[in-house]
Amino acid sequence: MRFAGKSVVILGGNAGIGAAAARLFAAEGARMAITGRNSETLNAMAGETGAAHQVCDMGDVEASRAVMAVMAEALGGIDVLFVNAGVGGFAPVPEISEDFWDGIHNINLRGAFFAIQSALPHMRDSGSIVVTGSIGSISAVPGNAAYAAAKAGLRAVVRILAVELLARNIRVNMVSPGPTDTEIFKRDASPEQIASLREFFKAVVPMGRMGETEEVARAALFLASTDASFINGVDLYVDGGCIELKS
Repeated sequence: MRFAGKSVVILGGNAGIGAAAARLFAAEGARMAITGRNSETLNAMAGETGAAHQVCDMGDVEASRAVMAVMAEALGGIDVLFVNAGVGGFAPVPEISEDFWDGIHNINLRGAFFAIQSALPHMRDSGSIVVTGSIGSISAVPGNAAYAAAKAGLRAVVRILAVELLARNIRVNMVSPGPTDTEIFKRDASPEQIASLREFFKAVVPMGRMGETEEVARAALFLASTDASFINGVDLYVDGGCIELKS
């Protein structure tokens, strides 16, 4: 019960890694508030975990700021902030439009930055911020330039925040998944396409499989907990060895 009596906010807590984290935080006694863009999945996760919930698009900075204030008031302050919301998209460099680039960066980098900024006045000293990154931020994956650039920028933000918030003893860390079996991976794909992608990842991931959302979520909870009290500014790869074994 590492989070008994603690107040936790999860941005993007309605599906995938965020939903897995919400279940784990709830099991460890946290009081929670979660956000998401899909009201149906958000309501379902709130019902399952008992979390307060607000529909919110992190790319809408003003709305995100207002929702953060509402959630912080409901919880009586914030001990842990897990910034997990994000969007993906692949396109080769010659085909990347301004709208495509901005759509990814508006949520993954700009939205995430200002969400963290808006949370800081509500966070208690000695708290923890965990941000979902991606091994794409340091991997040269064709077609991934826009997404990788956003996550690399976010990685830089995490490292700088980790230094700036030392005076408040607020630790800031990143968890970066490799290929993970989330809803996004399955969206708009046929069973045959999903099976083909799984076979592809078996070949490229040293451990021979995709990660599960709970495996990434457990790493996020570790970084958020006092078990990681001397860890600050790290980017923890949860990737089946993709970076560590191939670098």
